[in-house]
Amino acid sequence: MRTFGLFVCAAAIAWCQGPTPETGNTIFPGGAMLSYAVDSIFRTAPSGATATPGIRPTLEVRQPLLLTLGIRRDLELTAVGAIATNHLNDTGGTGFGDTLVHLKYRFLRLDSPRGTTQASIGAGVKFATGRTDLRDASGALLPVSLQPGSGSTDLFLSFNGTYTGLFNIKKLVADAAVDYLHRTEGTQATKLGDDVHTRLYFPYRPYQSHSVGREWWIGPQLVWTHAGYDRVAMARQADTGGEIVSVGAATYFSPRGGLELWFGIDFPVVQRNNGIQDTTDRHISFGIGKQFQFRH
Repeated sequence: MRTFGLFVCAAAIAWCQGPTPETGNTIFPGGAMLSYAVDSIFRTAPSGATATPGIRPTLEVRQPLLLTLGIRRDLELTAVGAIATNHLNDTGGTGFGDTLVHLKYRFLRLDSPRGTTQASIGAGVKFATGRTDLRDASGALLPVSLQPGSGSTDLFLSFNGTYTGLFNIKKLVADAAVDYLHRTEGTQATKLGDDVHTRLYFPYRPYQSHSVGREWWIGPQLVWTHAGYDRVAMARQADTGGEIVSVGAATYFSPRGGLELWFGIDFPVVQRNNGIQDTTDRHISFGIGKQFQFRH
């Protein structure tokens, strides 16, 4: 059984590829998934950029640890925490990020000779568990956009859909994930902009063992992200927010049943920023996940 497909990590959201290629379904009742990943975003800052409100890290690394539990049929509970590293050139540091807890409900499952169509919705809360006291070499407090945590408690909503047998090819899948994070005001009187992340993934399974133990998935992905304006003391920050369209590919390999390894990379093809900001160069994610049974 497949489970949750995207991570939501830390304060400045890193939308990370997750432990399975299909995200529309839920894990089986009594089942669990534990996974660890490393998710990195590389950016280029404008010449002379300093640690001002709204600036994003030139190196952003999240190491999320995810635990998903199958509560009952069609319902699962997921908790995600992460170690977060943010650097603006030579300024920054590492600390524990914010924690997301959410429920996912599968409201649709249709089986056919072509394959299975599944769809789920989710809702949860991102708690302010992250570190917010990083300082630069002079002792000045870094802005929230460079901190591992945000100091805010935020609302998370999601939609996931999986269509198996695209173009009547049984091993070809279309998978869609839409995630929305509504921000509140956090530390330093700062409200980071609301985030929307959409991912379309088209994996093909060129190999599957007869025992359904060993599998290999690979395919292209299209990603659209939108970030709203940041606000400091309710004042909108002009040089914040925007949207990015990226293209890339991801592959998943299961050497045996219940164990998943993955790697993904994507590159921006369109970037529209509000004002002068650092630009995203590439996004790389890899990790490992293990399913097990926590109750009968």
